[in-house]
Amino acid sequence: LTKKGRKFIKKTIFGTLGIGFLGGIYSWKIEPYWLEFVHKKMPIKNLPENLIGKTLIQISDIHVGNRFDYQYIIDSFKKAQKLNPDFVVYTGDFISYDSEEQFTQLKEVFKHVVSGKLGTAGVLGNHDYGHNWIEQNVANTITSIVENAGVKILSNAEFNFNGLTIIGLDDFWGLNFNPKKIMVKRNPTNANLVLCHNPDVCDFDVWNNYKGWILSGHTHGGQVKPPFLNPPILPVKNKKYSAGEIDLKDGRTLYINRALGCVHPVRFNVRPEITVFNLEKKS
Repeated sequence: LTKKGRKFIKKTIFGTLGIGFLGGIYSWKIEPYWLEFVHKKMPIKNLPENLIGKTLIQISDIHVGNRFDYQYIIDSFKKAQKLNPDFVVYTGDFISYDSEEQFTQLKEVFKHVVSGKLGTAGVLGNHDYGHNWIEQNVANTITSIVENAGVKILSNAEFNFNGLTIIGLDDFWGLNFNPKKIMVKRNPTNANLVLCHNPDVCDFDVWNNYKGWILSGHTHGGQVKPPFLNPPILPVKNKKYSAGEIDLKDGRTLYINRALGCVHPVRFNVRPEITVFNLEKKS
């Protein structure tokens, strides 16, 4: 090689290493904490006139624990509070469970709970069932902590919040998954909304002809998404269930939140999200 050739190769190598280093810093230190508020319209059948134009915030997968700085979650909650939402829903994975220390941490975070003026509800995710998703005592303690903060946890149950009926399915990977228990009781004349942590449940024969919105989380949008490609890792069987709004072509609309927190703080091209829905009446 000529001297110029060697110089070119050297510059190319160091340039590539530099880009990789900066990309790593961005994916580790910047994007996991670069919150996006995503605004969407939510048309709901049978919505009462007095709820038209009201706001509903979805917060998902906050993963309070030792694996990233959860002060970011508190700061995000404070930002969401400023939107003065009418309804707030939490779609599971409140903690990343390692030990009972997470209960203390969750209490600290939920001193800053985002509440809706008209209703606040949630469902559990798989991480809320502790190690291997089989610790009922962990789920019970989390339920107690967040309910004491004003979040009504729905486990295969529904509750009417000032004219909006929110149906909560317990987690698919957890101990109490039983969606038919509540879906057979569903009143189709209500303004209904379903919370379901894991979107794979959309493919199960449990919906009893439900027509409406399903709010999920669980996938984190893959957390890493190469440009123009699908995320290489998604914790769902149906790889179409990545993030965002999906028309299920049968009267149901699925929305998968990209998660506010992380199990591990690495994100690329998948910013953390809080979703802000504007309620409309569907004809």
